Amino acid sequence: MPTRRHFLGSLFVATATLPALRSDALSRILPATRRVDGRSAADVAQDEDFWREIQAAFDIDRGMINLNNGGVAPSPRVVNAAFQRYLAVSNQAPAITMWGWIEPEIEAVRRRLAANFGCDPEEMAITRNASEALEIVQLGLPLQRGDEVLTTTQDYPRMITTWKQRERRDGIVLKQITFPVPPPSQDDLARRIEAAITPRTKVIHVCHITNLTGQIFPVKQICQLGRARGIEVIVDGAHAYAHFPFTRDELDCDYYGTSLHKWLTAPIGTGFLYVRRSKIAKIWPMMAAPPEMNENVRKFEEIGTHPAANHNAIVEALDFLDGIGPERKAARLRFLRDRWAKRLERVPGVKLLTPYDPAQSCGLASFTPGQLDVGKLAGYMFDRHRIIVTPIAHPEFNCLRITPNVYTTLAEIDRFADVMEDVLRKGLPAS
Repeated sequence: MPTRRHFLGSLFVATATLPALRSDALSRILPATRRVDGRSAADVAQDEDFWREIQAAFDIDRGMINLNNGGVAPSPRVVNAAFQRYLAVSNQAPAITMWGWIEPEIEAVRRRLAANFGCDPEEMAITRNASEALEIVQLGLPLQRGDEVLTTTQDYPRMITTWKQRERRDGIVLKQITFPVPPPSQDDLARRIEAAITPRTKVIHVCHITNLTGQIFPVKQICQLGRARGIEVIVDGAHAYAHFPFTRDELDCDYYGTSLHKWLTAPIGTGFLYVRRSKIAKIWPMMAAPPEMNENVRKFEEIGTHPAANHNAIVEALDFLDGIGPERKAARLRFLRDRWAKRLERVPGVKLLTPYDPAQSCGLASFTPGQLDVGKLAGYMFDRHRIIVTPIAHPEFNCLRITPNVYTTLAEIDRFADVMEDVLRKGLPAS
């Protein structure tokens, strides 16, 4: 029996694409991008006139310096405006305007995301975040008591918690390997994982780039060593997608989950799950779907009533990224990272935990602030200076994580470095 949404979708298919809701993001930054055409990404990364145009595309409070864009980032004006338009139309008569007009446009979003990631649209599910995307696979993979899952001690806590729940529920075994920060090389990371594989290893769960220090893993190498042994490899791309350019084929992965409200600057509550087509049928959806959807990637989107505005405005965020250019964006983020990191690493007691090698890192980087308490230091930075940084207290190290974005100005980076350098040398003031 067709659902209400399917019925209304067929009823209003002719009006599903509304001219008033089409993207104009690209046209807003075309003049700036035309001026830098033909120049290298590294050269454009230092062109403040170009980046001033990008910075002006955001409506944000410049009374604060936000260096925690890795958690969740603000959207540019054009994305937020599109989101508001979709929401306003949805609100008119949701049973028609949301289910019948706005929701069917998810297929256009699916096609755009698939084209950008380099996969078949029938392998792309739209989710609400990386956690949902990854937990679909983590909880949906058929595993038996005693089967081993291999990950690291630096994978995302929510994903580790999910595997530990399967330990309690299903009797699987979670194994976590350690690695130094920064590691000697990407080959060293791959060797550590390979050395931990046993005959009982059924899954390898690995971050594309870690949320703690921004270490990029050799994903393709790990996926291929897993596939050669019949081991499923799940890739956590929460901090990678739209942070630096890559495609599915460059990773050769079977499962990839990410958030889009981080580096893509899409509306909050958006993400995607990629599942290779031959693997879809074996993964149980998190919420029940009928058997006729067994091989349909949309079974992973069966979550009940939800807003359509969030995921439809992803297209504007993709347009904005394309307008800047993914290579230019990555080069700019590395330029901003280098600007503060190379200053602070000269301060006694500071250790940068993120390698400069562009194959191993991008805009997310972390450092140990000597003997200072990271929680108190982060509190001081915001309370006294309105600078937002991320304190990380991990069993293996404590650090501050710094994540600027394309709207971050050099003056803001320099202000952060000035204040941080001063407190690192003098210590935190007495409260």
